[in-house]
Amino acid sequence: MIPDFLVTHSGGFHADELLSSVILTKLFPQARLVRSRAAEWIKPGADRIIYDVGGQYDAAAGIFDHHQRGAPVREDGQPYSSFGLIWKHFGRDYLAASGVPEDHIDPVHAAFDARFVLPIDLVDNGALDPSVAGPLAGVTLPVLLETLKPVFDEAGPEADDRGFHAALAIARALVEASVSQRAAKLRAEALVLKQIALAGEGRILELPRGMPFRPAIVKAGADHLLFVVHPRENDWCLTGIRKADEGFELRADLPAAWAGLTNGALEVACGVAGASFCHNGRFIAAAATREAALAMAELAVAEAVSVAAGS
Repeated sequence: MIPDFLVTHSGGFHADELLSSVILTKLFPQARLVRSRAAEWIKPGADRIIYDVGGQYDAAAGIFDHHQRGAPVREDGQPYSSFGLIWKHFGRDYLAASGVPEDHIDPVHAAFDARFVLPIDLVDNGALDPSVAGPLAGVTLPVLLETLKPVFDEAGPEADDRGFHAALAIARALVEASVSQRAAKLRAEALVLKQIALAGEGRILELPRGMPFRPAIVKAGADHLLFVVHPRENDWCLTGIRKADEGFELRADLPAAWAGLTNGALEVACGVAGASFCHNGRFIAAAATREAALAMAELAVAEAVSVAAGS
């Protein structure tokens, strides 16, 4: 089905139909986006996709609403919004159109659904209270997109449409960036797994550039690794590996004697020419050359092993 029209409701807008519009306008750029509640527009037809309005969910008929009795839910019982429904039916095509390799489409689709789409669905259906975000509740994505609605005394449908399209541009950038990040993590995983194999039983993982590395380390079961070394634009980076996805505790900290030092002072403290920086938090350091970074890493490993043996 190649629609001539993409139809959603007029008036005030929310994150779910905005994000649905991001997906559909990417796939059907020739289609006209219509915002209306008029009966002639929200009636299913062969020339249109209708979403977040119409009181029906019938993918074959091209209508994707979730406000009716008996509204659709996921297999685990969590509710869909229009965004979840559109992502379910069109998300894989969106990823293919965005250049995601075929063998990465399913994992990216699932990860984006779990971490980006589902929270939007839950908030839109009232199943998740934004207050759980604490002080950040006022700057969650749904709230920020809705701040682009016209103010109360800016009347008329043109104002609503201007706000909608301004929000749509921002929503589009965020979806594209989020998908790109998730696709990049899978590309990085293949590179990291290769370098883990090369590292063998060594405690230091050397990478050809900065990239997400922890998921691949966990996937490989490489519990012996303590530090990662990689080049940056003008120097080399030495960094620790977090113990968990959440929090900042590392498998091993950099030596306490290095904390907060730079250049000559750090060279004296660690005995490595070219050492240039160590964060006061002891999770990242830098050096002028690969050789210096690896030498610092070896020293950090020796101290971490010694501390572990004495504890």
